[in-house]
Amino acid sequence: MERVVITGVGAVTPFGKKSKNFFEGIRAGKSALRKLTLFQDAALECQVAAEIPEFNPLDYLPSVEIKRVPRVVPMALGACREALEDSGLPWENPDENTRRGMGIVIGTGGGGIEFAEKQYEEFFVSKSRKVTPYCVSSSFVGMLSSEVSIALGLKGISHVLSTGCTSSTDAMGYAYQMIRTGQEKILITGGAESCITPGLMAGFCRMGVLATRYNEAPEKASRPFDRERDGFILGEGAWMFVMESYQAAKARGAKIYAEILGYASTCDAYHRVAAKQDGIEPARAMSLTLERAGLVAKDVESVQLHGTATKMNDAVETRALKIAFGKTAGAVSATALKSMIGHPQGACGAAGVMAALFSLNEQFIPPTINYENLDPECDLDYTPNRGVSRKVNRVLCNTIAFGSKNSALLLGRVSAEENFIG
Repeated sequence: MERVVITGVGAVTPFGKKSKNFFEGIRAGKSALRKLTLFQDAALECQVAAEIPEFNPLDYLPSVEIKRVPRVVPMALGACREALEDSGLPWENPDENTRRGMGIVIGTGGGGIEFAEKQYEEFFVSKSRKVTPYCVSSSFVGMLSSEVSIALGLKGISHVLSTGCTSSTDAMGYAYQMIRTGQEKILITGGAESCITPGLMAGFCRMGVLATRYNEAPEKASRPFDRERDGFILGEGAWMFVMESYQAAKARGAKIYAEILGYASTCDAYHRVAAKQDGIEPARAMSLTLERAGLVAKDVESVQLHGTATKMNDAVETRALKIAFGKTAGAVSATALKSMIGHPQGACGAAGVMAALFSLNEQFIPPTINYENLDPECDLDYTPNRGVSRKVNRVLCNTIAFGSKNSALLLGRVSAEENFIG
């Protein structure tokens, strides 16, 4: 089996259009939540979102293409280009062998749903009832990897995984397994999501899972594990990585951000949207990940939490951590990233992985902000309000999705002796 490493990172996020903006934001414990501006609907109970500021799709695609694709495509493309540039791979003018040797696996929940909603409105509301000829091709989830492959000229596998909020964790787990077993050498992988839309927000409001108490103080609206939490805030963005075998990275002298050590996924087989209260299956996903890496709970210093800020999920995740980590649960420094960037749905796992890379390379745990009121059901170390410097060799990234899904990915620091640049 091959060792698998990450050698390039790229991001387009609510903190800005580069990975460095993301790293600076989470180090400082900033909130990227703002008043909703993508559309106006005063009837919605939630008026807050984590949008990408001044996002301009023309930074990533020519104007003729913009009207043909959903907003998520230029986001993903920008993050992929940065990751490839960061990796040092010859991607701008690749020969045919290079093209065939590079593929992509992206996780997304909504895919082109923003594009689809606009077309539905055009058909059902406008007098013209004329939808674009790209309505079908750009509305499906599977179009995302295709658009990136076409734009970058990549001829390897082009796959999309859509499993809800575990999508990008599963995409990265899938990419890890493909490289580990020697089926692929180099893959771009991660997650992208742009689902801040009228229809989805109305649906989430109807379910009662969006935060509604802090419309006049949006930066405080996402409060994972805090007693006063009342739901999540929708976010958007793309977090992408270049993943390859350790031997391939070594052969070309690439810098290495981290090694993927394990991945696992389970299902509660319980409910469409509610997590089972006992936390057993998300705990099993974490425990299986450690087992497959040949490690135990005490070998992990930090956890990137799912941390949606809903009453149910945060309590269940806390329970699951206590089951998976046992007596060492209280010694783990955890972060709920959604307190700063909202919930980018299918891309949230990739965002957590990028935060994990930051911890491993900077020896720093980003904070969970807006943690002000202790909830007796949530009594672990969530790194409240301020990040802390700490020795970190391994980070477990946890995700939980509608449909009773649970997925976890384990990352490890690579020693200076095994790295090659910087």
